[in-house]
Amino acid sequence: QVQLVESGGGLVQAGGSLRLSCAASGRTFSTYSMGWFRQAPGKEREFVAAIGWSGGMTTYADSVKGRFTISRDNPKNTVYLQMNSLKPEDTAVYYCAAKRGVVPTTQIWEYDYWGQGTQVTVSS
Repeated sequence: QVQLVESGGGLVQAGGSLRLSCAASGRTFSTYSMGWFRQAPGKEREFVAAIGWSGGMTTYADSVKGRFTISRDNPKNTVYLQMNSLKPEDTAVYYCAAKRGVVPTTQIWEYDYWGQGTQVTVSS
């Protein structure tokens, strides 16, 4: 069982930055791949970024590539999402998710555990 708690969301102007954190419980954090997803009002939840268990493999949605960076600190059981050059269309609730296995994926259905989400609002 893994419990995930996101933090770091808030209100920021377009062009600004935020760093989201996701703290995980459990002693097996390093055996999970981690992902970030987001859901805007009236839209389906979508993939943002994912990272493998060691941090060596990452993958990003095209819409955030070059602006967002996912990273993890296994001794701290934490995964991060650094978001730069934010745009109003990045406004959404951001969710952290954990998936058993070493390979990060983009598919929502492959993730086993989810956090409650943190709101990110980007004003124009």
